[in-house]
Amino acid sequence: MPPDRRISAPAFRDRLLELIAGRGLTQAAFARSAGLDRSTLTQLLSDHAPRLPRAETLVAIALACGVSTDWLLGLNGPDQSAPPSVGEVMQIEADGGLPIDDRMFQWMTEAAGAKIRTVPVGFPDLLKTGAVLHHEYRNAAGDAAPRWDSVASRLEYLQRPETEIEACASVQAIEEFAAGRGIWAGLSAADREAQIARIRILGTDLYPSFRLFLFDRRQLYSVPFTVFGTARAAVFIGGIYFVFTWTEHIRALIRRFDDLVRGAIVQPPDIADFFATLRVAPD
Repeated sequence: MPPDRRISAPAFRDRLLELIAGRGLTQAAFARSAGLDRSTLTQLLSDHAPRLPRAETLVAIALACGVSTDWLLGLNGPDQSAPPSVGEVMQIEADGGLPIDDRMFQWMTEAAGAKIRTVPVGFPDLLKTGAVLHHEYRNAAGDAAPRWDSVASRLEYLQRPETEIEACASVQAIEEFAAGRGIWAGLSAADREAQIARIRILGTDLYPSFRLFLFDRRQLYSVPFTVFGTARAAVFIGGIYFVFTWTEHIRALIRRFDDLVRGAIVQPPDIADFFATLRVAPD
């Protein structure tokens, strides 16, 4: 197919300059945000011999900036680079009730085949036994109580070949659970033992499609959030989800998640050994 005569390298260069100026970034910062080499961006911005980017570079810039490739190539109107409205980049999902809300599971299934990154309230609900879920959520759920027998369906999801999940939790959250402190007061030692055994087994059996990292809460901190591939991210603040669909926001949360991974003091291959050393406090 012959090239579209409407496409010109100078038009692309102008649109690229407009994006950089509109975001108030230096060229180096813009290159990092779009995942480009600085030298590549310099060549694309050259006014001596402007050239069109490779297809993968064009797509990377469009995704990072939330514009269409047609707009970048000068094939449509001048307003697509304008900052989106709040409603376009974030929705507020009220009445979430619980982090185990079925919407979270629906978003996970919609992201099948993409990596899911999650920082749970304590440790991943997908790994919890029915007894633990019931103890944790029975009072908060009210009429919205989840089906406790749905634990099996969530395990089934974890076992799908296309599933890839990384989870980051704090060591302290696990230690508080084993000791039966805080919200876990009143949960029997037998139920806590069963839960720890479940995580130890699943952490091994599901690896590497499911990877659990543990960080030190004295060094790192995070609110609960989940990133569903590159399409959606949800921050849970208790009864409400802030749901982000703007690429730059999703990338920022991915970078924060990667910080937690880099700072983890227990890596996925060592999860079974870590849980084997935990001592459950008696009733």
